[in-house]
Amino acid sequence: MSSINWTYWTYLFTSFHGRISREPFWIACGILAAVEIATQWLASGIEGERLSTIVDLAFTYPEFALAVKRSNDRNLSPWVVALFFAGNVALDLFTLLNGAMDTSDPVNGIILIPFALLAVALIVELGFRPGTSGPNRYGPDPLSGKI
Repeated sequence: MSSINWTYWTYLFTSFHGRISREPFWIACGILAAVEIATQWLASGIEGERLSTIVDLAFTYPEFALAVKRSNDRNLSPWVVALFFAGNVALDLFTLLNGAMDTSDPVNGIILIPFALLAVALIVELGFRPGTSGPNRYGPDPLSGKI
């Protein structure tokens, strides 16, 4: 039975350097999603929307670290990923201060629709498109085995 490589998992969820391929990206996304969903369920049962939003903010850092490393593998600027996560943090802070957004209000749609489109574009770009072959400005190819 092999032991868990805690250094690698710490790197995945905390570092903004280097590159990761699609497989560890999706595995880490699955782990984060499962833990966040379970935590959100507990938080909403305890305190409601406010604690749920705080939990979402707490998961922003590891999600951002993961997305940046994947964007590095695609040789994309991390600023696109940062724009999405900054929007997410802004929406969470708005929710903390004002309560949940009324999605039926057309004014809120002006904010939420472009945000959702950017989210879909990032999922396609980071989750389904292959990384650049060979080394790039962010490091060696994670599929080359020479990391």
